Amino acid sequence: MVLMPLVHIRLFFPFVASLIILHLSGATKKGTEKQTTSETQKSVQCGTWTKHADGGIFTSPNYPSKYPPDRECIYIIEAAPRQCIELYFDEKYSIEPSWECKFDHIEVRDGPFGFSPIIGRFCGQQNPPVIKSSGRFLWIKFFADGELESMGFSARYNFTPV
Repeated sequence: MVLMPLVHIRLFFPFVASLIILHLSGATKKGTEKQTTSETQKSVQCGTWTKHADGGIFTSPNYPSKYPPDRECIYIIEAAPRQCIELYFDEKYSIEPSWECKFDHIEVRDGPFGFSPIIGRFCGQQNPPVIKSSGRFLWIKFFADGELESMGFSARYNFTPV
């Protein structure tokens, strides 16, 4: 097993974080370049890196109205050191149901990356259970395909000591 020296890891993490943030600013599929100004503003709001000390709320695009088709939003929540994250989904929750949530879904991972360990993939009419991270990051992806939009979700989070 090859171990990276600590210096390389410290240099690598900000680079990866900047790539993620760059991806977030254009988190819609191809073909959306011709959107109106109001649609462009909505796509910028689709996904964020959040580290508010008191917790917060985020929603799928247009919530509680139907979310738009062909959308991918990445939300990364960061807690302070020695804290973890509790994530709650509002009861008004509706994402296109499908077997194994293969179409529209929310995917939650325990860490800051799309390759962090998966906690769960959720869709349908029943809101997900309370989710608790093992560390200071949660990675959440909302994905909507090109068909059958629904109301979406509202989620709130807060921080607790590890």
